[in-house]
Amino acid sequence: MPKVEVKKAGFYTTVQDLGRLNAAQYGVPRSGVMDSFSAKKANLLLNNPADAAVLEITMTGPTLLFQSKTQIAVCGAIFDMYLDERLISNAKAFQVEAGSVLRFSGLKQGFRAYLAIQQGFKTEVVLESRSQYQGITSASRLVNGEELEIEALENSAIASARVNFEDQELFSNTIKTFRGPEFELLPQKLQKKLFTEKFKLTPAGNRMAIPFKELLPNDLKGILTGPVIPGTVQLTPKGNLIALMQDCQVTGGYPRVLQISERGLCKLAQKKPGETVTFQLSQFD
Repeated sequence: MPKVEVKKAGFYTTVQDLGRLNAAQYGVPRSGVMDSFSAKKANLLLNNPADAAVLEITMTGPTLLFQSKTQIAVCGAIFDMYLDERLISNAKAFQVEAGSVLRFSGLKQGFRAYLAIQQGFKTEVVLESRSQYQGITSASRLVNGEELEIEALENSAIASARVNFEDQELFSNTIKTFRGPEFELLPQKLQKKLFTEKFKLTPAGNRMAIPFKELLPNDLKGILTGPVIPGTVQLTPKGNLIALMQDCQVTGGYPRVLQISERGLCKLAQKKPGETVTFQLSQFD
């Protein structure tokens, strides 16, 4: 089977699909892409299934050597990208020849990009998913020198494909949310503050959770351990808000004050540490 060699892995590059949707009963995190909008768009450009495995590229990108002819598309964060030293663009399908090298350079906007390849990356499947997660899959991220299996090129007729639909909101600072199970326990003044204040992402954020810098007065008692999912926003005893992300645990004991919409999660995944967001209460995504 043809392969892609990872010459340089980048800061934090992983293989992800749409995650382990049926494994929470075993205590296994969902995992999967942090920005499903961009990952699905990249796969759509190649006529792939929506859940085909992609590379999730965080902050700095990899350098990849393609051992066979194929097609690729990159969506999400905007990098300077060079295919055999030719500058290529975001959100467009490109044909790649055997021996070609793709190199990511400066990050211009956003934080996470998604590289799709024709028919997806053929890494190991564990609990119905290829998403990498430490302790579940044999590797938790890409490393220099490894090789990823891919399919041989099947169709070159889509090499110039584009997908035209609105995505300018991906980099906005407004995050749509719903009321969490414990939202009504908050004093009305604090409820209002959640939607009028700006919240800054801290450097401690990762695929498991993104904490915010600001402290809120919190007199709520802890709750009995209850279910949480990606997008659940918890309020800690110290008054920190923490947005749970794709690699989060399946249960938690902090009050769940908000639930971020799927599109809101995609937008939050594109924020760098130090950037700020505002929460918007919504009835619909």
